[in-house]
Amino acid sequence: MRIAPPIVIDESTRRELERLSRKRSMAARVVLRSRIVLLAVEGNQNKQIAEQLGVSTRMAALWRGRFREHGVEGLLKDAPRPGRTPRITTEMVDAVVAKTTQSSPANATHWSTRTMARVVGISEASVRRIWHAHGLKPHRIESFKVSNDPDFAAKLEDVVGLYLNPPEHAMVLSVDEKSQIQALDRTQPGLPMKKGRGATMTHDYKRNGTTTLFAALNTATGEVYHLCQQRHRHHEWLKFLRLIDQTVASEKQIHIICDNYATHKHERVQRWMARHKRFHVHFTPTSASWLNMIERFFRDLTENRIRRGVFQDLEQLIVAIGDYIDRHNDNPKPFIWTAKANDILEKVTRAQAARNKCLSV
Repeated sequence: MRIAPPIVIDESTRRELERLSRKRSMAARVVLRSRIVLLAVEGNQNKQIAEQLGVSTRMAALWRGRFREHGVEGLLKDAPRPGRTPRITTEMVDAVVAKTTQSSPANATHWSTRTMARVVGISEASVRRIWHAHGLKPHRIESFKVSNDPDFAAKLEDVVGLYLNPPEHAMVLSVDEKSQIQALDRTQPGLPMKKGRGATMTHDYKRNGTTTLFAALNTATGEVYHLCQQRHRHHEWLKFLRLIDQTVASEKQIHIICDNYATHKHERVQRWMARHKRFHVHFTPTSASWLNMIERFFRDLTENRIRRGVFQDLEQLIVAIGDYIDRHNDNPKPFIWTAKANDILEKVTRAQAARNKCLSV
């Protein structure tokens, strides 16, 4: 007859086992395992332990052996189990990821969970889990534009240098125009927001004209100078420059950051700049409007005042824009630029390399 190996323990281990076997708040399975080991310590064989506690001989042998290997800690938790063999193999997962990232369905621009499930032969829920695990979202697309300006690095350092280390006795203005702002009136009055329902607005509208906003943001204080005009030719640009010249104290130099729009480089504009020596123009790189800080203010203006506004005529729109900027100037706060030129240049270089790699495939 097979004899189970004996178990010899010290007094402290015995007290710990007795405590576990009597503790009311302890899980029942841990209590049972402790009793099995205590009976084994007394010299009982597995069959005898099984009869006394009403368990199988196999269970008695299992926990006797577990205690011999791991001590008291081995009784507190189960050993890891291998689990069910997954029905979706690693090869199937790789196939789903490869199809999602490297191909598209015959009649669509991107995969959905249903179309992928039909092609691969697994459930829609399985496709969704695979996409979630790999961070794939085929229904979403992000826009980008990488500048191809050959002087990108020099212009970048110039503009960022003005943000982070502006010259003394000078004013740095981030300037641009927001063109074609529409005065839109709704065809029917909307309903106000109430509990359980958001505000409503008709999807169709009436166009009551457009205006162009010329704006200059003082990067040091956050104050905004503005002018609304019918068009955005060099005539209107010069008019706005004259407004800045009259507004800013004559002893200050003026550094203007603007984009490469042809209006800003017109011959008449250049002649005007030559006569007004205190104006210094710094052009942002092409396809890099995000580098112009005034664009951040334009976003706030659109979100807070224009997008959901209702304007019955062009005059209402111009007044609304003026009121918004006046209230902003009552307590202006500058936008703090934190990105360094080297960090930006490194990101742009990586983006260009990734784009070139895709084009070469």
